[in-house]
Amino acid sequence: MIMLIRRLALFFAMIFGVIGAQFPEYAQQYRQRLGGAIDELNTIIARFDQDTAQAGLSEPEGISRLQHNPDVFVQGRGDQMREIVARRDKLQRQAQVYADSGNIKRVWELATQADPYIAWRAYETFEPAVPVTTEGIISAVIGFVVGWGLIRLLGWPIERHHRRRQRMRTLPESGFAA
Repeated sequence: MIMLIRRLALFFAMIFGVIGAQFPEYAQQYRQRLGGAIDELNTIIARFDQDTAQAGLSEPEGISRLQHNPDVFVQGRGDQMREIVARRDKLQRQAQVYADSGNIKRVWELATQADPYIAWRAYETFEPAVPVTTEGIISAVIGFVVGWGLIRLLGWPIERHHRRRQRMRTLPESGFAA
């Protein structure tokens, strides 16, 4: 029975190790999508900036003019442009935090700072892989240790009971129960 528990612990430790290695891989795929989103927003903003420059306006002046237009539809476009610029700025700050973060800290930053839409889209198209980067190896080791420890912890009462039964069988027949 103890041997079975140890083999199960090893099996689950390896499974958890592979799962643990997926966190940095997902973070890498998220960062790729984040970069793509920033690029697309920059394209939209550059086009707007080009149009405002042709009208002799700066970007903030162009947005303000749209927002203060009496036409509600045009005002809505001004609000959209303001939101696009704000979103791009937010995503650029997030990308910079990832770039400045160390290996494992990037995974933590993703867990706490991720843009929900980009995170969901990255999840929908996520392709598992086992990264051989430092953070991938560290995450795999952490997953392995967690898996091993979890199964050993769950199997501890069974193992304890089994050892107690073994000791009971080896006690001399004295008539006393231990």
